[in-house]
Amino acid sequence: MQQNGSSGSTGSDGSDGCSRDRQSLSFSPLPTAAAATTTRVRRFIQERRTLPLPRVMVVFSAAGDTEKPGDAMSTSDSAEDELRKPASPAPNFALSKPLHPSLSSQEQEFPEVISLNVGGTYFTTRLSTLRRFEDTMLAAMFSGRHYIPRDADGRYFIDRDGTHFGDILNFLREGELPHRDRVRAVHREAQYYSIGPLLDNLEDSQPLTGERVRQAFLDLLPYYRDNLERIVEIAKLRAMQKKARFAKLKICVYKEEMPITPYERPLFNSLRFERSDSEAKLFEHHCEVDVSFGPWEAVADVYDLLHCIVSDLAERGITAEQQCIGVCDKHLINHYYCKRPIYEFKITWW
Repeated sequence: MQQNGSSGSTGSDGSDGCSRDRQSLSFSPLPTAAAATTTRVRRFIQERRTLPLPRVMVVFSAAGDTEKPGDAMSTSDSAEDELRKPASPAPNFALSKPLHPSLSSQEQEFPEVISLNVGGTYFTTRLSTLRRFEDTMLAAMFSGRHYIPRDADGRYFIDRDGTHFGDILNFLREGELPHRDRVRAVHREAQYYSIGPLLDNLEDSQPLTGERVRQAFLDLLPYYRDNLERIVEIAKLRAMQKKARFAKLKICVYKEEMPITPYERPLFNSLRFERSDSEAKLFEHHCEVDVSFGPWEAVADVYDLLHCIVSDLAERGITAEQQCIGVCDKHLINHYYCKRPIYEFKITWW
């Protein structure tokens, strides 16, 4: 009975103990959960602090890059996508700052009066004068679309000999043509600056008109330029070998296509007469000369060609004198002889 009583008291006390145990069991886990929650919150805050801000991605992302699927930095959150997009397109610095002034989108502006430095010679003219003809090099240079360097004094510089640039400006101003002595030189400058109207006017005046007529005659002798070079080379070689101031050459200049005797000449009214192929071979030969010119069919005669040779050598600064020293006496067949005239050229070097 005492045992039961004790057990009964124990049951009474046990009921209170059980309630206390349950109370302790129900409240004892709370501090552990709160601490774990606080730890997770702190860790989450620390992780959020370590994440890169969206603006950092905008600064270092290259223009035109697109997101790749599966990128670790990509997200489906629309709010983060909005933060990731820049408010305005990033400027392209390679285009906003041109490498050369000529690449600028804005055309260069020029004053009404232009100061020029053409190869060290100074000129002053109006902008409208340089732009008078649109299809010229000067009009393109001063159109504002191209970069033009300046010298130390601010003059626009053109890297060209300015000796005849004044004649170019005079034509652009009032259509004035240069003197005959300067026509050839100004023609070269007009070709360089692509001034078509000036070229047309110069080519219709002397001496360029006469040069075109002369060239039409020389076109009948396609070997003319090569023979001219041979004359210069042979004369130079002989003068150096003999240590002489001049050299002499024998040059054959003939007009007829085939050699004929003075007795045959009155019988043929034309410049050309026909022979069979077998007969023509009998007349084929080379005169014993250094250079030979001919034949040709034109009104211009031997003396006209001699004048062309001497003048072209003089154009190169070579003094040449010529005189006829006879004819080629080579016997061909029967009573036929060559009879081509031979001229002696004296080339003086100094």
